Parts: sequence; C-alpha cells; structure tokens
Amino acid sequence: MKAIRVSQFGDPAVLKLEEVPDPAPGPGQALVRLHAAGVNPVEAYIRSGKYARLPALPYTPGMDGAGVVEQSDAAALPPGTRVYVTGSLTGTYAEKSVSAASDVHPLPDRLSFEQGAALGIPYGTAVWALFYRGQARWGERLLIHGASGGVGIAAVQLARSAGLRVTGTAGTPEGLDMVRQNGAEAAFNHRTPGYLDQLKEATGGRGFDMILEMVANKNLASDLGLVAAHGRVVVVGSRGPIEIDPRAAMARNADIRGVMFFGAPTGEIFDRISSGLEDGSLAPVIGEALPLEEAARAHEQIMTSAARGKIVLTM
Repeated sequence: MKAIRVSQFGDPAVLKLEEVPDPAPGPGQALVRLHAAGVNPVEAYIRSGKYARLPALPYTPGMDGAGVVEQSDAAALPPGTRVYVTGSLTGTYAEKSVSAASDVHPLPDRLSFEQGAALGIPYGTAVWALFYRGQARWGERLLIHGASGGVGIAAVQLARSAGLRVTGTAGTPEGLDMVRQNGAEAAFNHRTPGYLDQLKEATGGRGFDMILEMVANKNLASDLGLVAAHGRVVVVGSRGPIEIDPRAAMARNADIRGVMFFGAPTGEIFDRISSGLEDGSLAPVIGEALPLEEAARAHEQIMTSAARGKIVLTM
C-alpha cells in the first residue's frame, strides 16, 4: 500500500510517499481501508520535532481518517461498514490503517469520507474545550477567536446546538461567511483595525462569558480585555510565548484554562459527537481535499492564518 513516511524530523519536505506492507490487525483492532485522512496542526508540530511527545522514526503521521472496515473481530464493525477513526496505531496518512476497535465509529451515510476524516481531533478538541475545560452553559456569550478553521467551525456548531450565543472571528470574507453559515450570531474580521472595540460593543460592554482562543500567542492579552467578570479564556492553540498583565485577569476574577486533547475521556466525548451526527447538528466543513502525495503541501497550508474549514488528504 501507499503511505506517507517520515524518516527524520524537519520541514514538510520530510513527508515522503512510499510503498509499505499492509498493516495487520490484532485482537480488538480493526483494519480500515481509508478514503480520506484529516490533517491537523499537531501533526505538523510532531513532524518538525517541536512537540513534547515524539514517535520513533520512521513513522506514518495521522490519527483521523474515514473509510470502510476490511477486517475486524468486533461484532459492531463487520467488513464493509462505513466508519470514521479517531485514533490509529499505524497512522492514517496511508491507504490502510489499524485502529483499536474503540476508536472506530460508524459514519452516517449523509456524510462523505472527507467529512468523516474531519471529525476526530477537531470535534474532539472542541467538545473537550467547550464543555469540559470551559464548562459552557446554555445562554452564555461565547467568542471563538479564530472560528473558521477545523476546530473553530466544530466549536461553532457544537456551541450553537447547546444554546450558546456565538460570536466568531475570521480573517477573510469567505471565512466570515462560513462562520455565520454554521451558526454564529455575528462574525468579525480580526484583521480589521478596531475590531476589538467592535467585539466589546457587541456585548454592550459586558464582555464574553467564555473565549475560545486559537492563537494565544497573538491574542491572549486582548482576550483579557474582552472577557466578562468571572469569565473563562480557554486556550486551544498557541505558537509561542506572549506577555500579559495578570491584573487584567485579577480585575475580572477571570480564569485562563489550557486545553490538551490527549488524555481526555474520548469515550464520553465521541458519544456526544455521535449524537450530534445523528440529529444533524454537526457536519464538518471541508476547506480543501488534496491527494495523499501532496501531504507536504497540506502541512504548509495547515499552518497558515487564513484557514477556511478542514484540510484532508484523499486516497
């Protein structure tokens, strides 16, 4: 089978398409013929060697994917079942992948394989950030600072379905339209001078009960001026350090909470996602689908600031 292999850490050029043997599942595992794989920023960090936990070399990247079960000893996953996977033992940037059966979930017929590949890390992170770390409650005002990417759109859909009042930001007109179309009451361009004042005005000066922050190294200081009294700033992503004034948090009795999806209770989280897929409230938005051999290009694009939906690889 064809798979992307990384033999040394470095820039996107280290992602190489190679022929490798088909993986074989063991007890309690499933072999899935993949049609699409999700591309996530964490995979770019790992590939570069700048992540806290690094795999042994060589390896195949990827945890998210969607396709058809080829082999499994789980009664709920007979061969031919359309599925999405939220974890892989062998990597999903490949034509076939082995996963623990608990990480393989039925994919509704209304969703494409590309959409299925966009569920794992983005929707799992959004659920963990909103409802576990952020403790979101019905009727609260939520700002998603950087709402047009994979996690951002997932958070918009999840928050809207849970009864929150959602405001999002994006950096392009297309991104702003996408944020609104997926359930935000309002959307603001975070590249427009004065947009922070516009956000304050949108709450009548009260501030947001919760802020979901995708680029904390740029925005955390300003978030502390936007959060309401007793509010929470939930940090989903950051690409470096930032200097803040702790008094801004103290004056509001506000919390800053970090998010790391690895180690989260994935069983509970994906039960919630499955419910949203069944009732139609959740539907991933695909920004671009690239062939497997263009994994390097996908890694370049995933790190840009103009995200519009999810980037996936197709097989």
